[in-house]
Amino acid sequence: MKLRSLVAILATALVFTSAAAKQKPTTPQPIFNRAPLVEVPYAQLPIGEITPEGWLRTQMQTMLDGMTGNLDDVYAFVVGDNNAWLGGEGDAWERGPYWIDGALPMAHIMGDKALLAKANKWVEAILASQKENGYFGPDTDRTPIPGMQRTNAADWWPRMVALKILQQHYMATGDERVIEFMTRYFKYQLEKLPSTPLNNWTYWGAERGGDNLLIVHWLYNITGEKSLLELGEIIHKLSADWTARFTTDNHLYRQNSLHCVNLGQGFKEPVIYWQQSKSDTHLNAPLEALNRIRHTIGFPTGLWAGDELLHFGNPTRGSELCTAVEMMYSLEEMYRITGDNTYADLLERVAYNALPTQITDGGDARQYYQQINQVEVTRKQRNFSTPHQDTDILFGILTGYPCCTCNLHQAWPKLVQNLWLKSAEGGVAAMVYAPSKLSTTLADGTKVVIDEQTCYPFEEQIRFAISLPDRKHRTAAFPFELRIPEWCDKYTLTVNGQEVNAESVRKGTIRLNRTWSDGDELLLTLNAPVRSSRWYDNAAVVERGPLVYALRMEEKWQKHICEGEDIKQLGEYYYEVTSTTPWNVALRNADLKEEKIATSFVVEKSACSDKPWSLESAPIKLKAKAHVLPEWELNRNSAGDFCYYTQQAPKGEVGEVVDIELIPFGCTTLRIAEFPVR
Repeated sequence: MKLRSLVAILATALVFTSAAAKQKPTTPQPIFNRAPLVEVPYAQLPIGEITPEGWLRTQMQTMLDGMTGNLDDVYAFVVGDNNAWLGGEGDAWERGPYWIDGALPMAHIMGDKALLAKANKWVEAILASQKENGYFGPDTDRTPIPGMQRTNAADWWPRMVALKILQQHYMATGDERVIEFMTRYFKYQLEKLPSTPLNNWTYWGAERGGDNLLIVHWLYNITGEKSLLELGEIIHKLSADWTARFTTDNHLYRQNSLHCVNLGQGFKEPVIYWQQSKSDTHLNAPLEALNRIRHTIGFPTGLWAGDELLHFGNPTRGSELCTAVEMMYSLEEMYRITGDNTYADLLERVAYNALPTQITDGGDARQYYQQINQVEVTRKQRNFSTPHQDTDILFGILTGYPCCTCNLHQAWPKLVQNLWLKSAEGGVAAMVYAPSKLSTTLADGTKVVIDEQTCYPFEEQIRFAISLPDRKHRTAAFPFELRIPEWCDKYTLTVNGQEVNAESVRKGTIRLNRTWSDGDELLLTLNAPVRSSRWYDNAAVVERGPLVYALRMEEKWQKHICEGEDIKQLGEYYYEVTSTTPWNVALRNADLKEEKIATSFVVEKSACSDKPWSLESAPIKLKAKAHVLPEWELNRNSAGDFCYYTQQAPKGEVGEVVDIELIPFGCTTLRIAEFPVR
């Protein structure tokens, strides 16, 4: 780092520190919309009020001990101290902010002082980088270095990620410097965007403008500054027209039309803008997109075929990890804004199927692309639009492309942050189910703790133990909202063992509005029947609850240590995974009939460990029968193209009947999840 740059940063930091010393941080509060934005049903709670328990805490700790807590060592070349966002001369674009966008909430939620110190260093550097005109961050292009992004430094896009970091910092600490900082920056955007649009440097800013608009609305709800609504209109007009893409254009019917991650990020833009436009066209656009995707490019994990360009949903096409992470964030925001349970159901589908299988059990490597039907993980050719020297499917640090190495960290912390929401009626809402604890304060000052005890998504019972820590308040009146997932055909609800009725708020949402006592226990039991759905070429997928099930295949992991130039490109190591388990089987058509499916797939449960997302400890499995298909073989190192559904199977195509075992998709590395039917 040049001495002049260091002095400038320290001097600016001193100004901010002095200003901060004069004003105490406010206590973060849930932030609802103010007029004229539409009223929304929910608001996020301050970071730290929701903590993970059970398997979810173990999962968070695994990531904390792995890449999330140590990326500045594992990937020091890019996110270390020479990063331009820290005042250095290194990487100046999205990757450093990507890491902190997940590392900061992880540190606050888990109470990890070491990671919090790392995250705060970035927060302070971002705050200190702001110029008098409101602009911030690195803006100097430097000579390209392989493996580093040092050009387009002034691009709008990476600043959108930095804004998300500052928003979360405020929601964890109440640091008022964030409000002043954003106010200045958005004044700068209001002045400059008409002449320097979002796609001025790269097209990413326009594709992902919804992230910018989201923070503009967030700040408006705090300050009420009317010019922010004017800025919101400008950002929407300069962003890619996701509403048209979802409703009138043919992007979702056409291969190679969009970048897979842009689609995940763009999903929320129409709903975000709907808060300002109040147009049903914007509100309904993502729902129409989901309907189109289901029958074209869709995958049963809640995502789509995109490696990196979109494809029709062949189960051997790739699905990028960044797609899962960004779609989760979009779904979290869309549910908060609309209360539409379509988004919460889909969030669970992505989080509990696609996400766990794309990161190693030890949190030390990730997979750039995953396949629905993934029968080997090897450095060989496959049918991906961007093969990256045939490393896309490997588990590694930098295999495929490095963006996911930095961006994956937001997935689990933001899921935790959205398990519970504050309702507009002053109560609480359980949005997504997972073992967790909520510690919050009601409007009248009463402190409430709700301990959510469950092994969901591996079990169907969710127990909520309510306690009131303040001895002055042994009862508290507040509404408690619960989500009834789309797959649940019936449920029971009891309080202290007595069955109770709840009022319906909207489709899939119920509310108990009562006076709660310290020690009350609310028990929700969801019925989760085995179901089947049809996907690419009418392939069959077996589901139960929020989980997709896949053929259990034994795994042989082999770690490869990289040397020389490979270290710069791939990281220090990567894993290949192979199996000797036969995978070429078809489900029997008769077993999938509605009247037979419950008896054809036998559910077996075992104790839920604190690490359930693995082949060895999967707490639930389905046993069934299948036909062997001798002629279904590998093609370009994937499960070969095959007729997944036929009305007239060729004579001799179907082999013997065998017993198979299905386990949750998220517990697998190798699998068949979309099955031929015979």
